[in-house]
Amino acid sequence: MKIYLVLFFSFLFSHISAQPFALRYMQLTSQQQELRMAYVYEKTAIKSNKTIVLLHGKNFSSNYWTTTIRFLLKQGYNVLAPDQVGFGNSSMPGNYQFSFQQLAYNTKKLIDTLGIVKPIILGHSMGGMLAIRYAIMYPDDCRQLILEGPIGLEDWKLSIPYTSIDDTYKSELKKDKASLKKYMLENYFHNEWKASYDSLLNDISSYLTKKNYAWNMALTSDMLYTQPVVYELENVKVKTILIVGELDKTAPGKEKAGKQAAEKLGNYPALAKAAAARIPNCELHILKGIGHIPHEEDFTQFTKLLLTYLGK
Repeated sequence: MKIYLVLFFSFLFSHISAQPFALRYMQLTSQQQELRMAYVYEKTAIKSNKTIVLLHGKNFSSNYWTTTIRFLLKQGYNVLAPDQVGFGNSSMPGNYQFSFQQLAYNTKKLIDTLGIVKPIILGHSMGGMLAIRYAIMYPDDCRQLILEGPIGLEDWKLSIPYTSIDDTYKSELKKDKASLKKYMLENYFHNEWKASYDSLLNDISSYLTKKNYAWNMALTSDMLYTQPVVYELENVKVKTILIVGELDKTAPGKEKAGKQAAEKLGNYPALAKAAAARIPNCELHILKGIGHIPHEEDFTQFTKLLLTYLGK
């Protein structure tokens, strides 16, 4: 009996820790479909009118913001962390024309529905591309812009051969936990795996069996390749901080480009310097010894930098 109780509570607490905040849902009519958009929205115990919106990357969901949400709440910020359509616990439609404009529009609708005024937008990886698009589309509804390891600072289609959505879908279907860990190790964590990354891997791999997940990943991969934001950086008018890891070499699909071309892709120190020079009001920080996910790899360094910027 004791063994069964231990197993039960282990199961219970593992699920609580995986999703410590209440998931809510916004019903969304989009592209002639009834969809739902999952999100976490927590208000700080400290009286505040400032909200930070956390936009996740392509292989992630709002779950990997858990520690960041707790931290920001203690600092006096309300926090909104949505799962974009096609990701996490949001709807994964069988047919959807994904674009950064569409995802920005969906995000704005959620922000307006919750009555949030002029939030701070923080985007990581693909979420950085989305954050840039949001700031360009809604400059008057963006207090500050925080870009953490944003991809899309170079135009991959100039050097990476195009792969059809159907072929990308076939590749997505082959993914499993082991292949995901290999990808994360090589592309996110510069071949240094820590036990703390296991929960991130578990979260990502938990979606592999969801209906339409592989198809949505294929559709959003096409969006990444065909909709670079690099040509519009001058149009970002809000105050911006750009944070990249010195060891970040993320460039999805670079293995198809050939050895010489692949070695030149994903040079984030150089890409970030060029991007910061083009964004009118941008502060650049390159973190030494850090890869693609600063808030996972060195949370203390990331949050210290974040607080300094938010206080300005």
